[in-house]
Amino acid sequence: MEKQQRSEAQAKCASSAERKTVWKGIDFARCERRVRKLQVRIAKAQKEGRYNKVTALQHLLVTSFEAKGLAVRKVTSNKGKRTAGADHVLWDTDAKKINAVSSLKRRGYKALPLKRVNIPKKNGKMRPLGIPTMKDRAMQALYLMALEPIAETTADANSYGFRKFRSAADAMDALHRWLSKDCSPQWILEGDIKGCFDHISHEWLMKNIPMDKSILQKWLKCGYVYNRELFPTEEGTPQGGIISPTLANMTLDGLQNLLETHFPWERVSGKSGWYCPKVRLVRYADDFIITGDTKEILEHSVKPLVADFLAERGLTLSEEKTKITHITDGFDFLGFNVRKFGDTLLTQPSKDRTKRMLSKVKDEIKRFRGDAQHELIMRLNPILNGWANYYKHSAASNVFRKTDYQIYKKLWRWALRRHGNKCKGWIKNRYFHRIDGRDWVFAVKRKNEKHEEYFIPITILFNTKIERYPQLKCDVNPFDPEWKQYLEKRRTAKMKMSLKGKRSLISMWERQNRNCVLCGQPITAETSWHTMSQQKNGRNHLCLVHDGCYQSVTHKKKK
Repeated sequence: MEKQQRSEAQAKCASSAERKTVWKGIDFARCERRVRKLQVRIAKAQKEGRYNKVTALQHLLVTSFEAKGLAVRKVTSNKGKRTAGADHVLWDTDAKKINAVSSLKRRGYKALPLKRVNIPKKNGKMRPLGIPTMKDRAMQALYLMALEPIAETTADANSYGFRKFRSAADAMDALHRWLSKDCSPQWILEGDIKGCFDHISHEWLMKNIPMDKSILQKWLKCGYVYNRELFPTEEGTPQGGIISPTLANMTLDGLQNLLETHFPWERVSGKSGWYCPKVRLVRYADDFIITGDTKEILEHSVKPLVADFLAERGLTLSEEKTKITHITDGFDFLGFNVRKFGDTLLTQPSKDRTKRMLSKVKDEIKRFRGDAQHELIMRLNPILNGWANYYKHSAASNVFRKTDYQIYKKLWRWALRRHGNKCKGWIKNRYFHRIDGRDWVFAVKRKNEKHEEYFIPITILFNTKIERYPQLKCDVNPFDPEWKQYLEKRRTAKMKMSLKGKRSLISMWERQNRNCVLCGQPITAETSWHTMSQQKNGRNHLCLVHDGCYQSVTHKKKK
């Protein structure tokens, strides 16, 4: 009996390559469940202050085959799967992927230098990106699984960037609720950290980040290659690394508690009442907003306190972007303009973001000026849909209407340029049609299988329904079982909101248990999805799948 138990234990501890020799044979749904259980235990131990237990569970997770398989799948299925690092190695076959799983070991691991790539910023400057190798990315994804439950447990309640089930819409909703009342603060500190990712102190990270210090040091000190020359890294975390956003968030966590401690409710001397300085924080990555009752509090008390907090971490405030503004003058945050007109607070798309979107549309029209109308519509609609969905929870109707007119003028010039010898009436009848009571809609005619005509129109921004965004409870922790039911209800509500008016899609989604039929992972409002015909019992049935899964299947069929 003991011999049998020993053999079973040895089988469980067998190497990854021995346990799974075929990549497609890995049950990723089981892997997800296994890793999820360990992450829940890590979050519970962290909450209870059992830090030795946290370390033990982290080690158990990063050495498990299930976590290694998920890490490899993550780096081989995202947008960067075709981008190699400094070693020019890609994991583009099943054999390479299964070998990669067995190679993710702590012993003998050495991080290779990053490949430096500069991308332009909107202010004309360049943003340096450090692209790790495939193995380094997988190792970062592996250790991120063990670090993320701790980060979510200790994070600031009003931090929204690069966190699960949080987005810019949640940050803007919280900001709108705080500033829209009659008793709301009137002064705003717009904060921006100068080169946040590039200047975080390595010493502070090594002392305060609860993960394997040896592995962390190798990532921080790996250096980067630029123009075939090796440069050392003495500070900062690489922009482009999978774990870097979480490290940056953990670096800035604690600012909210610091402000709440220094600016509590105070008893007013000589009067019967209390006074609140109304100092509150909303942070998205390295951009943050701090409200205050007076300009003096923000300038003389809050700003020096924030500067000292950042100095401990090797960071400084950007003087050109950090400013104090009155709410009636308005300010820009996350692409929105927030301004109060009398007693009414309006959150609208910023002028800068609107101009950038129109410039992008203009470039697409110019680039594809020789293509067919259908191709141009297919190019423009994803841009317009994404922009409209981002701002549909704000007071954007008037901006949508004006932007539609600007796009119409560009499309009209595109049509005139194609037919210089035709009259305007002929051009109008060819490219613009009357659809649902609206005239001058840029659309193309098509015929279905029954030879019935239908239109494929360009997206009309003004048709986007303005909806109230569902409020998020700030203390929610995705790794705490207590919040599971709340997150499920919120995920379902957001998905039904995105599918509003599409009963067939909602029933299809419910029939699939809200999961993709190809990969088995949940389909949510945050994940892009696609409809696909699937044969079952000799019949074709429509089903909902992830956009990435759909593309992978169609790509295989083309081959």
